[in-house]
Amino acid sequence: MVSDSLISAPQWVIRDGLLPYPEAVETMEARAAAIAEGLAPELIWLVEHPPIYTAGTSAKDSDLLDARFPVFQTGRGGQFTYHGPGQRVGYVMLNLRPRGGDVRKFVRDLEEWLIRTLAQFNVKGERRDGRVGIWVARGTREDKIAALGVRVRRWVTFHGVAINVEPDLTHFNGIVPCGIRGHGVTSLADLGIPATMADVDVALRVAFEEVFGPVA
Repeated sequence: MVSDSLISAPQWVIRDGLLPYPEAVETMEARAAAIAEGLAPELIWLVEHPPIYTAGTSAKDSDLLDARFPVFQTGRGGQFTYHGPGQRVGYVMLNLRPRGGDVRKFVRDLEEWLIRTLAQFNVKGERRDGRVGIWVARGTREDKIAALGVRVRRWVTFHGVAINVEPDLTHFNGIVPCGIRGHGVTSLADLGIPATMADVDVALRVAFEEVFGPVA
């Protein structure tokens, strides 16, 4: 948590409806630039997208198995991921300079945010060495329930996290999610938890404030 009282609380904004991905990227980049210039407050922006695949800077062509949805190249770290209805995407635009300038810690804090969010639904989300994202042990296998990928420009972060609430899990079959083979994908609904998007938004806010501090 940030102890510097000079840092104002980030804005917390929930956007209704399905947001086209190019519009999201344009908005994020403009907001991150404004934050870097001190012209706008930090922002946590919760959205949903129509079905798409996004390719991070480490994406391999061979991991795109079936381009059934539009594919967007993106400047975030990581490989291929899916976004779509029933998945909450959290775009995080924070200025790391007054927060210690530690990108590795920021990524670990994002993971902790997701883990604490899931814990509110009695789901034990876990990190795995060498595997990006948050994982759930299911007997003899492990499934991914949340993803993250970030970019930092002028010490301001953008892109962020995604948590599977109730997406169509067959949509993940068109890619090798995050380049990781041999493991599955799950969601709160798939785990038998009837959480609404609004329920998850409340849990995300509670967990974010525990990890990062108050929001406005």
